Amino acid sequence: MRTLAVDLGERSYPIYIGRRLLERSDLLASRIRGRQVLTVTNETIAPLYLQPLQDALKDYHTRSVVLPDGEQYKTLEVMNRIITALLERRFDRSSTLLALGGGVVGDITGFAAACYQRGVDYIQLPTTLLAQVDSAVGGKTAVNHSLGKNMIGAFHQPRCVVSDTATLDTLPARELSAGLAEVIKYGLIRDPEFFFWLEQNMSRLQRREGEALAHCVQRCCENKAAIVAEDEREGGTRALLNLGHTFGHAIETGLGHGQWLHGEAVAVGMQLAADLSARMGWIAASDRERIESLLLRAGLPIRAPSSLAGERLLELMAVDKKAREGALRLVLLQGIGRAVIAGDYDRSALLATLGGARMATRVA
Repeated sequence: MRTLAVDLGERSYPIYIGRRLLERSDLLASRIRGRQVLTVTNETIAPLYLQPLQDALKDYHTRSVVLPDGEQYKTLEVMNRIITALLERRFDRSSTLLALGGGVVGDITGFAAACYQRGVDYIQLPTTLLAQVDSAVGGKTAVNHSLGKNMIGAFHQPRCVVSDTATLDTLPARELSAGLAEVIKYGLIRDPEFFFWLEQNMSRLQRREGEALAHCVQRCCENKAAIVAEDEREGGTRALLNLGHTFGHAIETGLGHGQWLHGEAVAVGMQLAADLSARMGWIAASDRERIESLLLRAGLPIRAPSSLAGERLLELMAVDKKAREGALRLVLLQGIGRAVIAGDYDRSALLATLGGARMATRVA
């Protein structure tokens, strides 16, 4: 087992990475303060991992809520099922919620924990690569609105993150590729050595080799933990984690949540950011080609859906949490491993990038 920490003073917490950790009752017991535990999962994950987790928690008063699976269900209406379960079963302020699943389950459970009785504990138990390397760490919780992704939420840090890499054995190939988009992101924004490692080891990750996956999850978590410790509430450098996300969220909203996976949309967004950066002379054409090549090797799309025209993408991008006083800020690149938050990009170059982006039909 590998252990690292997110350093947030009295709200610091550990990240545990290893195989079969969901069966380790000692890891959970050390972070659960009360006796009432509600596990939130979805209909895909529940048959695989809910019972072993419940067995590990036999000394607690445990209940569960099983949600439908999919980004389209990350809504206030579905979150209310969690709140209703907590109220009906008379869970008090010492209770703990467990988020057993991918990014959708983690986000919606974390937000429910932030809201219930003005905040109760929760623990992240991510079962997808995307959640293990990114969304389960850092305390961002949210649900979607029909007009924008993650527009309703709160910062609420978990008590710990338990990343059982054995759960990646059952992850569909498309979901694995979606997670690799967020993995590549860390190399692009701040870790050029890791980007090079990914170029050398992408085939090992695609084969799900245990040591490669563990190293990958650890390196990503180390990068994110450092950023979150420096800027917990995204007042500055944490916004760099949004590389590709302004473009990607626009794609997700424009298509309808759940049509593309989050990582697929982010992959296109990162390629668009690289293209815009190259058009402005901020990165070399060879760097843009390296980024495109790695995304393709990860099994990811690099072009936006043909149904979304450039002007429509721009309109959707304007509804973004990173906009300030009507001005859209983008995370762009000044080199592999060097990202910047930019408001001074060339608008004509942006329109050219968006105009050349529509070559894909849909993700298979």
